[in-house]
Amino acid sequence: MHQASRIVAQWTGASGVIGPDRIACGAWKRAVGAKVAQRTRAIGLVRTTLVIEVEDELWKRNLWALRCQILKNLEKAIGPEIVTDIELRVMAPRLGPQRAEQVDGADVPKDEADAIADPGLRRIYKAARLRSVRGKTA
Repeated sequence: MHQASRIVAQWTGASGVIGPDRIACGAWKRAVGAKVAQRTRAIGLVRTTLVIEVEDELWKRNLWALRCQILKNLEKAIGPEIVTDIELRVMAPRLGPQRAEQVDGADVPKDEADAIADPGLRRIYKAARLRSVRGKTA
């Protein structure tokens, strides 16, 4: 049995109701899974290239390595020829509520990684950031 998105994608009368852009963006979560979809966002389809925003450069590199598998999963979900490639972009940092810093700086962490509560995750983050910086200078 075909998935509904695949049937709609092949239905010629659907272009006035649901375009390939919405079909491809809607299939993103199925193609990569819920955990990856939480860290990424499908923002649009440019011709046959699905544009994806990722959290940082590390996510971009890792998903780029998996792009062939992702494209196969997208093809299974919506059919061939709608998405033939993906483009990964790093999201612009989102500014949260601004707060005044204390004059003595006691509350301000010296390193953004210090805000990560879990020591194991903090160590992994610092190591990945260091590898990323070394890769840019090499």
